[in-house]
Amino acid sequence: MVMENCFHCGLDSIKEDQIDFDGKTFCCNGCKTVYEIFSRNDMTCYYDFEKSPGATPLDISGKYDFLDNESIVAKLLEFKEENAAIISLSIPHIHCSSCIWILENLQRLQKGISTSQVNFPQKQVRITYNPETVSLKTIVVLLSSIGYEPYISLENYETGKNNVDRSLTYKLGLAFFCFGNIMLLSFPEYFDMNEYWLDSYKPFFRWLIFALSLPAFIYSASGYYISAYKSIKSGILNIDIPIALGIIIFFVRSTFDIVMDYGSGFFDSLTGLIFFMLLGKMFQIKTYSFLSFERDFKSYFPIAITRINNDLSEESIPIYEIQKGDRIAVRNQELIPVDGILISDKAEIDYSFVTGEAIPVIKKSGDKVFAGGKQIGKLIEMEVLHSVSQSYLTQLWSNAIFQKKVEEKFKSITDTISRYFTPVLLLIAFVSLGYWIFIDATVAFNVFTAVLIVACPCALALTAPFTMGNILRIVGNKKFYLKNALVIEQLAKVDTIVFDKTGTITTNIKSNISYSGIVISDDNLLILKSVLRASNHPLSRMLYDFLPEGKRLKISEFEEIAGSGIQATIDNTQLKMGSSSFVKNQVENNLKQTSVHIEINSVYFGKYIFNNHYRDGLESLFNNLNRNYQIKVLSGDNEGERETLENLLPLGTELVFNQKPEQKLEFIKQLQNEGKNVMMVGDGLNDAGALMQSNVGISISENVNVFSPACDAILAATEFSQLDYFLKLSKKSIKVIKMSFVLSILYNFVGLSFAITGNLQPLVAAIIMPLSTVTIVSFVTIMSSYYARNNNN
Repeated sequence: MVMENCFHCGLDSIKEDQIDFDGKTFCCNGCKTVYEIFSRNDMTCYYDFEKSPGATPLDISGKYDFLDNESIVAKLLEFKEENAAIISLSIPHIHCSSCIWILENLQRLQKGISTSQVNFPQKQVRITYNPETVSLKTIVVLLSSIGYEPYISLENYETGKNNVDRSLTYKLGLAFFCFGNIMLLSFPEYFDMNEYWLDSYKPFFRWLIFALSLPAFIYSASGYYISAYKSIKSGILNIDIPIALGIIIFFVRSTFDIVMDYGSGFFDSLTGLIFFMLLGKMFQIKTYSFLSFERDFKSYFPIAITRINNDLSEESIPIYEIQKGDRIAVRNQELIPVDGILISDKAEIDYSFVTGEAIPVIKKSGDKVFAGGKQIGKLIEMEVLHSVSQSYLTQLWSNAIFQKKVEEKFKSITDTISRYFTPVLLLIAFVSLGYWIFIDATVAFNVFTAVLIVACPCALALTAPFTMGNILRIVGNKKFYLKNALVIEQLAKVDTIVFDKTGTITTNIKSNISYSGIVISDDNLLILKSVLRASNHPLSRMLYDFLPEGKRLKISEFEEIAGSGIQATIDNTQLKMGSSSFVKNQVENNLKQTSVHIEINSVYFGKYIFNNHYRDGLESLFNNLNRNYQIKVLSGDNEGERETLENLLPLGTELVFNQKPEQKLEFIKQLQNEGKNVMMVGDGLNDAGALMQSNVGISISENVNVFSPACDAILAATEFSQLDYFLKLSKKSIKVIKMSFVLSILYNFVGLSFAITGNLQPLVAAIIMPLSTVTIVSFVTIMSSYYARNNNN
């Protein structure tokens, strides 16, 4: 019987049953069809990533007919508008780079799919598509036809619970059972006791030990064999290869000893080796889960939303306190954090944060509004349908649309070391075996196995992620929220810091406001207050709090122009407020004031003058930063505060006024062209472009729902004075990584020295391996925590 491998999936097929097409061999029509799909869409480079990377497509006719039901589809979707819908699907078959490549190129296979992003650790793909062009059922059938059938469970979608993979727990428990019983049965062998009954039953106990070792060898260690096989098949040598080789050699040698009656073999060491390696893996997974939990849900964002109480009073509350049925107010440029029903008569929602499309969607009263949209224009009110999940905001913040290209220095170091570590380790192991085999075969075997086990670079690979993970947890507890671990590395490289003025180094909580001009009537003050209620600008918020409470009026038209001001209409009364140039081209006669000018029905009334209150600790913070960084301050206001700032800030601080949002972006770009590594600190309103352009963008969050995915970090306004502390801590974290790299390499050097000289037993090496991981994790945790507590130098 002649067997050949399928070009697509790699499975063996009988010569008589195989299908020949385009000069290639396929095991079935399904694999041939997938190849034809790829070929028609010029995607045959899929097969360049890995030999036979595909999965065998299954017959799913009729299986997904339930997706024709719109009510069921609505429960599965994360987001849906007329021309955009988003769904996250679990794809159990995701296993390699070719899987990622094909799943992130679905738009080339199916018209209507705009983007698809793979979450490899969670084996999920997030697909954005046009429901008017392609249905969810069509997408699911397409995925299934190319071998990536999704797992869809309505129960999981409704409860939010995922099936937990407990296979590692089962493998660990079985390995422990085998290890413990084999140790017990091997006691007579350890003491070499001469006793009639023991000698008579010794062969029986040896074969019983052999039988007990099989579950651990075959099942518990199966993950190492599979990983090693896939690694060899793809032409890449990973660290599981020497581990799998050591286990197999252990088993073969021990079996040979029993068969030839040379002794009981090393089954106790073998099962102990498997147990301790699985224990180390379990420790690693649990630690990662802990770090992930620390950054998840309620601790993540210091963002609030305005809730309207039954007595029509308003209060700012953390978004995770929002409950179903609450009534909330969403201002211009605010993020909508929850799904809800629109109560206001009309709204324009910008879903570019979710879909990448910047065209606003018009909503009418009674329509459903999805979380993730940004309100444009006047203030709207809505009723909450679901309590908020900040993990969704985390996903939104990490949207690829807003990702920057960041050099992954330490990740690349780890990858490089791991890439060359395995071949070098195998070379050392075989050279040591060749040397000792002529001296003592037993020692040679022990040396070979000990070298393969003790030099595992797992601890080396964990150095950077655990250091960064602990730092993320520490700064998160201090209300400094980073988008990802790479931001820490970028913070450590910063040499120039650019601050926005209004709302960043000034606070909208405290301000001394006075009015100069024609007296404004009570009716017009109500109009002014109602318009200000819809704005999120720091000056608007301060002026809104300053004006007396009164009846809320309905806004007919509203437009807020970044860097200029607001124009609105209420009951046929037209109002403009903002800069002097925006309002009737008034000439500002006092450049030493920050002011908001008022025009009502084309009549200029006057201006509200703000005596800015700078944040507590500002002078001390700037003096500390000035020692190591170039500091610059940008402002959209006039030069009214120049003298105050020059007296407050360190000598030589560059102050630039009258900057529009696009000018701030160009200012950052010019600094980068000069070779500067720039950190921008803004309030996230008029600074989105500059925050995105900078190497690190930090958004200051007060008590309103200002959320900018363009930023890399969100800092609670109460912790503004600690910015220097966070910058120092980022540099210390890089120092911890370098120290732990040295420690890990030193450990491997010492361990190899003992193993090569025959002074290290394989079982001891197996125990030391997870202990090295524990040591490294403990070291980086202790050192990063130490620097977090003692970060004054």
